[in-house]
Formats: sequence, C-alpha cells, structure tokens
Amino acid sequence: MAEEITPVDVARWMHERLREQRFLPQEQVVYEIASRFGDDFVYTNANGNLAIDRRVLSVFRKLTPENVVWENGERMWRFREPYDPPGRRAE
Repeated sequence: MAEEITPVDVARWMHERLREQRFLPQEQVVYEIASRFGDDFVYTNANGNLAIDRRVLSVFRKLTPENVVWENGERMWRFREPYDPPGRRAE
C-alpha cells in the first residue's frame, strides 16, 4: 500500500530544494509541488494564480524559523544574509 503524502513531506521537500539551490522561487516550486505531490498541496488564489497550500507553508516556516527570509520583489525564499532585518521578510 502506498504511503500517504502529508504537508510535512512537501515542506521537507521544499526545505531540501532550498538547501540545494540556495533560493526557492515560488512560481517554480508551486508547479513542481503540483506535479510531484498532487493538487492537494496547491490551490488557485484570488488572483487566479496557483499557490502553495497554507498547511505546507506553515510547516515550512517551522522548519526554517530564523535562517530563511521571503524576498517579496523576487517572490522567492532564500537564506538569511547578515544585512537582512529581523523577521521573515527581506527588504
């Protein structure tokens, strides 16, 4: 019997991809999640764009509490740099 994939599995995969690539573009990763793990882990947001399920993002935040920031302009996660302000968002 196949093992059921959970939001934790998807978030761990995202974390591993981030470690491999050093950055994680949202637009790229959301389509990879849909392809690799299925539509249960993505949804279409109010703007009509494919987005990562909030359950996955919640786990991802817990896996990367201090060392990862969201780069809003580039729409990607990356590892924190010394010049980044406190919190999850880069400037």
